[in-house]
This record gives sequence, C-alpha cells and structure tokens, in this order.
Amino acid sequence: MKKMAHREPDEKRISALVRELLVELGEDPAREGLKKTPQRVAKSLAFLTRGYRQDVKTVVNGAKFASGTNHMVILKDIELYSLCEHHMLPFYGKCAIGYISTGKVLGVSKLARIVDMFARRLQIQERMTEEIASAIMSEAGAEGVGVVIRAKHLCMMMRGVEKQNSEMTTSAVLGSFRTDEKVRQEFLSLIA
Repeated sequence: MKKMAHREPDEKRISALVRELLVELGEDPAREGLKKTPQRVAKSLAFLTRGYRQDVKTVVNGAKFASGTNHMVILKDIELYSLCEHHMLPFYGKCAIGYISTGKVLGVSKLARIVDMFARRLQIQERMTEEIASAIMSEAGAEGVGVVIRAKHLCMMMRGVEKQNSEMTTSAVLGSFRTDEKVRQEFLSLIA
C-alpha cells in the first residue's frame, strides 16, 4: 500500500477559491447567507479529507491483543461517509468486516477507525473496499479478511441518472476468505 504524505490544507486558500466559485456560479458571496460559507466549506473539506493525513499504523496505535483462538471476528454496520472522486459528491453506507486472527486481534474500535481513514478521502467505493481489506490483513496478520460495503451515491441520486433507490455493493476477500468457500460463505451469512 502506497504511503501518502499530505500536508494540512490551506483553509485560507480554499476559502478564497470557494468565494471565486460562488461568484462563477452567479452568487453574491457578500450576501448574508453566504458571508461565512467559504470558511465553512474550507473547514468542512479539511475534515472530510482528513484520511489523507492519517496512516494505518497511527490509527491502530498498537491496539493488537493476544488471542488464543483463530475464530472469525466480525464487525458490521460500520457507518461510512465519503466523497466520490469524480464529482466530489457524498456517498454513504455501511461496511462489514470479518477476519480470522492468527494469535492477535485488533481493538474493535480500530476497525471502524480504519474504515473512516480510507472513507475520509476522495474515493471510489471499489478501491476503498480493497484498501480496507488490505490494511486489516496487514495490521492483524490475519489468515483471511472479508470486507463488504453497501453505499448510496449522491452523484447517481442528485444528478446524472437520478436513481434514488440505487445501492452499490462491493466486496474484497483475501487469504482464506478467497481460497476457502466455507469460510467465505460463513462470513457472508453472518453479515446478511
């Protein structure tokens, strides 16, 4: 996994660009409702892309615990919010993660934090699913990992084809989840 080194965003610069954008869209950035919009948008974008300034090691922060079993660990219904890289419109949904440990388990909150780290970037759902699975496989030293994400994309709902009830499902399976049909089926039945 390629490590990204990103600096903190320049919120003043972003504010100026948003102000220009408002003018280009035909708005008056000096009108009451828009006076502070450029600063609010800058802060919002910095927050919504904070995943660029995080890495898996720091997010996990050593929260690996000895476990004598190698049973499947599942965390599901992890809410996620991201921005599509094509239109910078939100997509949102839920993630399910399963893995089989090999002597160590990750702190349960760390699974949700890993999801957030990858979601808080400009993304496509397919890549994000794979990134989450790879990070958990690596950090947990797992025998196998499965990740399923179901999400609604506002770029399809608000514009383009305008399909309000469409939901995209992506999955990534690694290790025993890929090679062992019984393991994969157990995971899929437990997250259904």
